Amino acid sequence: MPHKFNASRRHKFAKRRYRVTNWAAYNESLRQRGNVTVWLNADDVDAWNASRRKTPGGQPVYSDLAISVCLTLGMIYQQPLRQTEGFMRGLVRLMGLDVAVPGFSTLSRRASGLDLPTKPRIRRSGPIHLVVDSTGLKIFGEGEWLNNKHKAKAKRKSWRKLHLGLDLASGEIVCADLTRDDVGDPTALPGLLDQFDAPVTRFLADGAYEGAPTSDLLTSRFGAAVEIVIPPPCTAVPDPQSASDPSHRDRHIAEIRDRGRMAWQVSSGYNQRSRAETQMGRWKTVIGAKLKARTLPNQKTEVRIGVNILNEMTELGRPEFEAVV
Repeated sequence: MPHKFNASRRHKFAKRRYRVTNWAAYNESLRQRGNVTVWLNADDVDAWNASRRKTPGGQPVYSDLAISVCLTLGMIYQQPLRQTEGFMRGLVRLMGLDVAVPGFSTLSRRASGLDLPTKPRIRRSGPIHLVVDSTGLKIFGEGEWLNNKHKAKAKRKSWRKLHLGLDLASGEIVCADLTRDDVGDPTALPGLLDQFDAPVTRFLADGAYEGAPTSDLLTSRFGAAVEIVIPPPCTAVPDPQSASDPSHRDRHIAEIRDRGRMAWQVSSGYNQRSRAETQMGRWKTVIGAKLKARTLPNQKTEVRIGVNILNEMTELGRPEFEAVV
């Protein structure tokens, strides 16, 4: 990537420093992230039991909200399903709540295709500046253990690919999807865009999304005025009609040729794509770098719960920075 171009001379430049200007409020929001009452409140208890169904079949005991609350607490405190069941039992007893706690088998069974309660979006003003990226989440199995312990032939490593879309203005994850590792980023993009209906005026992504399919999709969804910031490869050449009707890609190629890639990154705002990398690091720190669920439907539910957790933490408070001169 371009940041490596000046790696041999980077030690000559002092790293720019920043300080948090709302430290008191941000510090309190960090404390609130571990507050159990943030994730389990009286409104959840009122809707704990499932409403009676009007169609033939068995009557569920717990509502989707109850299942999602249990799975959320288990993910926040990094507990398997059995420990989550025990934690919830002790929690409702200490809080004096008169509700039954679903068992670990119920949590596993109901997680498949769980309809998560919708939460209001974080307040935003204006259209979305969308940045998308993907990362791998590992599925641990016996193959790696056998290889390390007994030098046995390990199975092929299995991964799932996590796709996230971040709103730069609010810091909210507006779209997310989990696919198999053989699904390319441009292939997963239409499913991400289907998850929200807000207008997008700027789209940032890395070179994996470069190409006509991505540009055509964004233009058809959000109009010709959408600004597409995707770095072209070093071998890219302008289209034949670039002299009379240049596209976003043609303008990027011309600016990189005239001013260099580093200057293009600053002028185009491509450097803000690092926010997506930060969000991926945040996911792997708070949620984890591996998936606990065994099946793909349960893993998709796990990802949706992880998105709700990170958005809730963002809503509790975000740091505000200023450069230290």
